[in-house]
Amino acid sequence: MSESNFTSTKEYVASKELMASVNVAIALQKPLLIKGEPGTGKTMLAQAVAQSLQKPLVIWNIKSTTKAQDGLYMYDTIQRLYDGQFGEEGVDDIARYIKLGKLGEAFESDEQVVLLIDEIDKADLEFPNDLLWELDQMEFYIHETKRTVKAKHRPIVIITSNAEKELPDAFLRRCIFHYISFPDAALMEEIVRVHYPDIEENILKNAMEAFYEIRSMRDIRKKPSTSELIDWVNALQIGGISADRIRSELPFVGVVIKKDEDLEAVRHRVE
Repeated sequence: MSESNFTSTKEYVASKELMASVNVAIALQKPLLIKGEPGTGKTMLAQAVAQSLQKPLVIWNIKSTTKAQDGLYMYDTIQRLYDGQFGEEGVDDIARYIKLGKLGEAFESDEQVVLLIDEIDKADLEFPNDLLWELDQMEFYIHETKRTVKAKHRPIVIITSNAEKELPDAFLRRCIFHYISFPDAALMEEIVRVHYPDIEENILKNAMEAFYEIRSMRDIRKKPSTSELIDWVNALQIGGISADRIRSELPFVGVVIKKDEDLEAVRHRVE
């Protein structure tokens, strides 16, 4: 392993398995593909890795309309045309109108960065395959200027997916894979205490018991996530709710439950 290994930070508690996966991906110089249900800290992992290793973070947020080319570069023909109409100098210099995308920024950085490709499964099916060459070879070609952009330092690539679509096998073969399981009670307590180290013991105990009870209900369509438990604990503290009221009344349950039908099911449980 490298001398600089990823470990948990003050703000992010990672399991031993997750830390090992990150460090293996770094050592093998392969992208790390992270899956897990929403709210398990997939996106925050990249921030934690950057903080732990003291490296800049570059975030490429993927949308349904995102193309692989967007991450490489964009040739701003409209701006060039506009400048030409108004007699701006340097219009003949096409390089002025080439703007690097997030992948390009990561390649051109003077120091190694952590590159987060967030929610890759939102894009179309061809998107992952369109990035295979760039992620393998760590370079791409700008046709307009006939320049090859090569990575000065191979970025640490972290890719997240919510499993909305299956990713191509050719892409999967190039990645190290890790599924972030939902935290058990012991790890969850550690996570909450990172955010609220002075939380009252009974408040945390009752909130967590109610939280896991809600998650175990068969009728719940959207199970509450880690981030929602953290928000709920904060609301309970701000509201001055006593520990004995938490499980019997479920105060501020709208912080945890986000669907009408789920709210109805939880209310029946309380009644």
